[in-house]
Amino acid sequence: MSDAAEAHLLIVDDDERIRNLLQKFLIRNGFWVSAARDAAHARRILSGLEFDLIVMDVMMPGEDGISLTRSLCKEIATPILLLTAKGATDDRIRGLEAGADDYLPKPFEPKELLLRINAILRRVPVAARAEAGPKVLSLGPVRYDVERGEMWEGGRFIRLTATESALMKVFAACPGEPVSRSALVAGLGRDGGQAQERAIDVQITRLRRKIEADPKQPRYLQTVRGEGYRLVPD
Repeated sequence: MSDAAEAHLLIVDDDERIRNLLQKFLIRNGFWVSAARDAAHARRILSGLEFDLIVMDVMMPGEDGISLTRSLCKEIATPILLLTAKGATDDRIRGLEAGADDYLPKPFEPKELLLRINAILRRVPVAARAEAGPKVLSLGPVRYDVERGEMWEGGRFIRLTATESALMKVFAACPGEPVSRSALVAGLGRDGGQAQERAIDVQITRLRRKIEADPKQPRYLQTVRGEGYRLVPD
């Protein structure tokens, strides 16, 4: 079955030409697609519809894509892929810190966008499936349900982005064992390289904020010097 099967995407871009081209291209590839011209328009659409993924331009008049991403990630669990200006590394890092699951620099090949979208959509259900090993990992007051891909602190549900869920799935498959940055990049279905490994560091920092009592002195999601990271449950 195609990753596009019944998936509903929201395109948010102030450039009407790009918005229309993306919409037509993605519809041809089997997606349901809605489009918004700016952040306010996107909010109105999101108030009445649910989506499987949002593709959003960073540079928009009024509220920009990074600000909207930060806001949406407090309200919904929908994965977000940001479109950034070529060479705008700061925007990419800020976007990941805001909660985006991936980014794609402009200009880009439509086929690469399709590959990125499908990779994210594959990660979302996969992250919730059980692997061999413990069913629940205890991380102090936080517990991670491996089978459901859910994280809880007492009765409070902790929302994970698709990327964070995918990282937890990788760590949960080998608790206590070091996992290299390159292996984590591969586990996310991305190409290697220093930029992607730096992005992993950003994602680990965000994940620690959800797990650790003191993210600067991590007890459970540890850095292993020269090797990468490891998850050490109780």
